[in-house]
Amino acid sequence: MIRTTEPTLGVALVGYGFMGAAHSQGWRVAPRFFELGAQPIMHTIVGRDAARVEDARAKLGWRDAQTDWRRVIDDPEIDIVDICSPGDSHAEIAIAALEAGKHVLCEKPLANSVEEAERMVVAARRASEAGVRSMVGFSYRRVPAIAFARRLVQEGRLGEIRQVRALYLQDWLTDENGPMTWRLDKARAGSGSLGDIGAHAIDLVEHLTGSRLQSVTGTLETFVHERPLLGEGVGLSGTASEERGQVTVDDAAWFTARLTGGHADRAIGAFEATRYATGRKNALRLELSGSRGAIAFDLESMNELQFYDATAPAGEQGFTRILVTEPEHPYMANWWPTGHAIGYEHAFSHEIKDFVDAVTGGVDPEPSFADGLHVQRVLAAVERSAATGSAWTATEN
Repeated sequence: MIRTTEPTLGVALVGYGFMGAAHSQGWRVAPRFFELGAQPIMHTIVGRDAARVEDARAKLGWRDAQTDWRRVIDDPEIDIVDICSPGDSHAEIAIAALEAGKHVLCEKPLANSVEEAERMVVAARRASEAGVRSMVGFSYRRVPAIAFARRLVQEGRLGEIRQVRALYLQDWLTDENGPMTWRLDKARAGSGSLGDIGAHAIDLVEHLTGSRLQSVTGTLETFVHERPLLGEGVGLSGTASEERGQVTVDDAAWFTARLTGGHADRAIGAFEATRYATGRKNALRLELSGSRGAIAFDLESMNELQFYDATAPAGEQGFTRILVTEPEHPYMANWWPTGHAIGYEHAFSHEIKDFVDAVTGGVDPEPSFADGLHVQRVLAAVERSAATGSAWTATEN
């Protein structure tokens, strides 16, 4: 039972699609399993379509619904604005919320361009001086197996990391007659596979190693250039119209990188992000190879981490499967008995827990908007390299 004597934080959620549902789950569940310094109140959900946002309000557990995000910016009962709308709206909403004194959680990628992200960082720094917090939503940092892998790296169990491999493989676009969505429109999404899922691979490698991608060389490809538009009022499961729209983003991205600093100083990395990997549903696959050991992770087996101890006797070496469900593992003491797996949605509960802890503790949470800006610069560098055929393109100008 939730205690009502604690301080409260009124929350507004902008967006009610896939990410809106995932974040709603986080706001609903986190205070029931974690001791938080304030009680989040699911106050208002915002979307442009009045009927659909009302349906989302009732389904997802929000108190009120609005069709104009400016209404929650002006509402004194709102303390936190959680942005889950398409990327073309992030900068305007986040900057307005921060200037109004609202704490902001913003989905990744932070913006659709480096310039937008830079303006968001300026607003976040000014707001921080007044005690207003902001965070970008790279939720996979909060998967317990990822958090445990980071602990192993920090403890030196891998030694000097020399190579990293990060692949994010999906297949939901393999049907060339699948309909257009906003994620395939560069004006709304900023980029395709590169920004949508490649951003996760970039952030996780840097999060795990404490290193930064210093330079990249990349290739982008669009396999299907036109897709059928949906008829008016028809959902994604409905019938597409005969009219076709232009796909203006990449379908797949490949790039190599040189890293600097942290535990992977001078390491090289190989990255891939695609929504055309037939048979792969949500395979975020990471492998770090070091002088003392290695780790491997696949999101399709998200409760497991593979660990190789190169310091063990030769006859005992081999990848060990660690089931990350022990109470000693990050976040897991608040969930189920040992051996009982958790799922995709739990990362959002962990994200909300950490964000609320930062807000109530008076500290800036991670990943910061500045971290999101750096990822944005890496994405832009990959795009420049692919467009110009440059061998190596710096991520920071």
